[in-house]
Amino acid sequence: MKTTAGSLESSDCLITISSSDNLKITIESVVFEQFGDQIKEVIINTLKENNIENINVVCLDKGALDYTIKSRLETAIKRMGERNE
Repeated sequence: MKTTAGSLESSDCLITISSSDNLKITIESVVFEQFGDQIKEVIINTLKENNIENINVVCLDKGALDYTIKSRLETAIKRMGERNE
């Protein structure tokens, strides 16, 4: 099951998550060269805060700030939990 949050508008990102047996993070970003490591760190820290170790995360970033990436990921996680209830 895949769950998404966000958009492909400028200064936003589209986060798609799905169940996985391990952690996989894919990032496509217009600012990857400058901020790819920071985007990955935000994703990893947000997953840790939510006690999630095994998940597939795809982040299509259009220049989103850290708090936007975090909130999109948290929304996708919440939506996935609601679908599993």
